[in-house]
Amino acid sequence: MCSCYGLRLGALDEPNRRQWLTVPSRLPHGRPTLIRDALIDDPDRARRKTAGMLRQHYGASPHWPALTRVLNPVLDAFGTGRTAAVAAASTRLPLDLLRWQGQILTSSDLPSRPGRSQRLADLSAVTGARAYVCGVGGMAYLDPAPFATGGIAVMSLQPPTTNIWSSSRRLSALGALVALGPQDPAARPQKLASGHGLPVAAA
Repeated sequence: MCSCYGLRLGALDEPNRRQWLTVPSRLPHGRPTLIRDALIDDPDRARRKTAGMLRQHYGASPHWPALTRVLNPVLDAFGTGRTAAVAAASTRLPLDLLRWQGQILTSSDLPSRPGRSQRLADLSAVTGARAYVCGVGGMAYLDPAPFATGGIAVMSLQPPTTNIWSSSRRLSALGALVALGPQDPAARPQKLASGHGLPVAAA
């Protein structure tokens, strides 16, 4: 069985012109396959396609030369042949650039019960979360009952809608990274966030 892991890119000069960047993957056990067991279908081709699409969309940015260097660990992860490795590397990239100091946990290593909402509630509880922040799409299917049982609040993500945040609900965070540049992105988003009255994490 095949599936796709992907993110959505926007043209540098026309963010509303969007295109999905996908990584075709094989699921050895069908739909029950855990993400950690998913295999990239033709890793070399997927790597070339990913690098090419990123260059096509963002190569004209003045920050592109610096951005290519920080993207290398993500592209190198294709060599493992595992979808989870690419997903993990692409998640760590913006967190590292923002100098985030939290801990990354793997859900398959944590105890949880079956059921889409029940599993998320269990994962929230076992990590000590007091609230679960859910995207707009997820709110359409999320059942709040398992969260309420565990005393966990469910909050809808409401990102700003101006400046570089205007496309944040529809595009990958790469768009903002291209706009800011990877040299020191931690300070500039915090400044923008504080300008919108959003909480800013202490260094």
